[in-house]
Amino acid sequence: MRIADLAGRRVAIWGFGREGHAVIEALRTHLPEQVLTLFCGPAEVGPAHAFDSALEIIAGEPDATTLSRFDVVVKSPGISAYKPALLAARAQGTHFTSGTALWFGENSIDQGRAARVIAVTGTKGKSTTSALIAHLSRSLGVRTALAGNIGLPLLGLLGQPADLWVIELSSFQTGEAGPLELGVVTSLYEEHLDWHGSRERYVADKLRLADVSQQLLVNALQPALLERTQDHPHRVQFGQTTGWHVADGFIRRGAQDVFPIDQLAAPGLHNALNACAALAALAAVGMDALAAAPALAHFRPLPHRLQSLGDHDGWHWINDSISTTPLATLAALESLHGRAVSVLVGGHDRGLDWTPFVEAMRGTPPNAIICMGNNGARIEAALRAVEVRCPIVRVDNLASAVAEAKARTPNDGVILLSPGAPSFDQFKDYAERGRCFTALGGFDAAAISGIDGLGIG
Repeated sequence: MRIADLAGRRVAIWGFGREGHAVIEALRTHLPEQVLTLFCGPAEVGPAHAFDSALEIIAGEPDATTLSRFDVVVKSPGISAYKPALLAARAQGTHFTSGTALWFGENSIDQGRAARVIAVTGTKGKSTTSALIAHLSRSLGVRTALAGNIGLPLLGLLGQPADLWVIELSSFQTGEAGPLELGVVTSLYEEHLDWHGSRERYVADKLRLADVSQQLLVNALQPALLERTQDHPHRVQFGQTTGWHVADGFIRRGAQDVFPIDQLAAPGLHNALNACAALAALAAVGMDALAAAPALAHFRPLPHRLQSLGDHDGWHWINDSISTTPLATLAALESLHGRAVSVLVGGHDRGLDWTPFVEAMRGTPPNAIICMGNNGARIEAALRAVEVRCPIVRVDNLASAVAEAKARTPNDGVILLSPGAPSFDQFKDYAERGRCFTALGGFDAAAISGIDGLGIG
């Protein structure tokens, strides 16, 4: 569907976040006379009127009857495609689309304006990998766009030229993309069960990216991912010893040492693997990955992703607020192996399985584990059930967690926020949680939030 297809139809926009803003602006630019209705939260009514006074605004969650009044509803990614009201309205003939789908509609092959696209998804690593691909591509002199779920809606760049588009897609968006030159799947674990409804549906939705990708790049270290994608006719891999992989302190291409991982600004083995994915992606689309590799030394890590804040009051502080799965927390702890780490875990409870985390803590416990938030009690109980050999503390909120970490961490130790859970029990999003942690640690929260490279450059 293209934007022109909305002309003269009954159109609603569902959601007034970053995506909703971009949709409104794009429709006003291309269809200035179009009547638009916005579904938003009660607290957003005033800001929405200020943003666009011509909007018809309906506050609150729309039901099936309300949604069915419209021919097309452009929904934000965070609104589940499996909501009963949405499914009922769809059955009555309402078409649901998104800003992502509209952008691809404007840049599709059949419109004669096909954009060259690398789309990246994955439970972990998709943002860093996307940013790395864009950074490395630009180091080769390629005019590259970086947008999508990483923080800049695609419609915000509609009509602007780029030689390569690097687009991060969440599992909410993978079914709305395509066609594209290369799809990248960095990893596949359990997440977002509240949106998808089940682990199997999450996996299926995530891998819808394969259906629209001319080539598919996947993580060779994940047997389940390899099995699910084995029928793709043009599948390539990273992480295997014959291609881009990590071994003996280097990023390698086959037997060739290419880049020492201790020179990566983004710490941890998982980030070295993200760099392998980025280099493999460039190679897959015909770029000189070897020539781009030295630029890894100048890549600035993304905020809230194992972000080293520095030393304060005798401790080293690390903000990994983006961590929303227990496996992400394990990866953060692995990157700090050998140091005295007090880790802050817990947040909004989506029912994820914490067993792998608990088993790992039983084998190699950190200095202390501070459990917080809605699922803090569940995590604490699981840890105590296997008698993890380190202090385990249960608190209600982030401020109390930081206070406990200060009391229990030795000088020169590390205080790590890596919650393994979303932030919605106490914060608007992971970025707000990360800024709060930064301020509690004694740092300038306003100085840590920017993502380098968004947009076209």
